[in-house]
Amino acid sequence: MSLVEAKVGSVYRVTQMLVEQKILRRLEALGILEGTRIEILNRKRNGATIIKVRGARWALGSDIASGINLEDYTA
Repeated sequence: MSLVEAKVGSVYRVTQMLVEQKILRRLEALGILEGTRIEILNRKRNGATIIKVRGARWALGSDIASGINLEDYTA
């Protein structure tokens, strides 16, 4: 499932990132990598998804979020 389909309040693990190379490098700089644990905090009307990664909160637009694939986090 993609990040835009994820349920608010749930925790997931990033499995695949299908975004442009420059966006991929920026996400990696923010700590969002394959295998990273992500908590979905909120979803805004404008399509932005608020996530929590490694203690930091980030807002990702739907265009970027649709390129991030997730799986349920079980650890």
